[in-house]
Amino acid sequence: MRSFVLITGATGGLGKAFVVECASHGWNLLLTDMDAAKLQILAGGLRQAYGVDVLCFPCDLLDSTARLGLFEQLRRYRLHMLINVAGLDYEGAFRDRSRQEILSIVRLNIEATLDVTHSMLPLMDPAGTFRIINVASLAAFYPMPVKATYAASKRFLLDWSLALRNEVRQMGGTVTALCPAGLATTPECIKSIESQGLMGQLTTLDIGRVAARTVEAALRGRAIVIPGWLNQALRFLGGLVPAAGVAEFIGRRWRQTSKKKQFLAIARQPAPLGQPASEAG
Repeated sequence: MRSFVLITGATGGLGKAFVVECASHGWNLLLTDMDAAKLQILAGGLRQAYGVDVLCFPCDLLDSTARLGLFEQLRRYRLHMLINVAGLDYEGAFRDRSRQEILSIVRLNIEATLDVTHSMLPLMDPAGTFRIINVASLAAFYPMPVKATYAASKRFLLDWSLALRNEVRQMGGTVTALCPAGLATTPECIKSIESQGLMGQLTTLDIGRVAARTVEAALRGRAIVIPGWLNQALRFLGGLVPAAGVAEFIGRRWRQTSKKKQFLAIARQPAPLGQPASEAG
């Protein structure tokens, strides 16, 4: 029986980077995401460029009923790798986020990731080592004001990945947690990186390189991947400071960043007709 790699969140920026990296290894792919049209376009390009088998399964992972339908379709396949990329964030103060936004972060980042992994473990290909990659975040190491729920959800994924790693090892598998800093995957992410100035630029890495290094690390059986020497240094230095102090520093920095984002948004607005751009606003 053929063996596949299952990738969730396949049409997003980081998801596509993992898809291309796995296809370049000649691995057959099972891809899932919400947009069926994007999945089909991606699959067609992969088949033509790499000659691998690519099967698409559109699914809203926030919907528990839809997930059950997905799992039923996947039961006929065998997996040698699972890459949990699908995730969600709504930046801003906790009280300013809607109930739906808060619950969606928890349901996708935590509930759906656990549900997918639990349902895919029985599909492990016994012919080789089963690899799991979970996309956490550098935010998993810190309490983060303005991204409180997101950071906490990623901390959950990190701790869970390390615990699951011990269990899966007994079954001939490995678990690797990817903890990147900024990734230019969406227009909103790019705006957020720009608003952080030089530090945002220095901690942001190319998603193709991140995917390649993470897959390489997973094949080696590494537990945690923090891409970039500066991000590794920040993780080390952050561990030397009490959590409350880290939260205070990050909160102050995010408030400054929020003001800068508002300024950049105003600066991007077109000048009124007949008024020079330098005088607009």
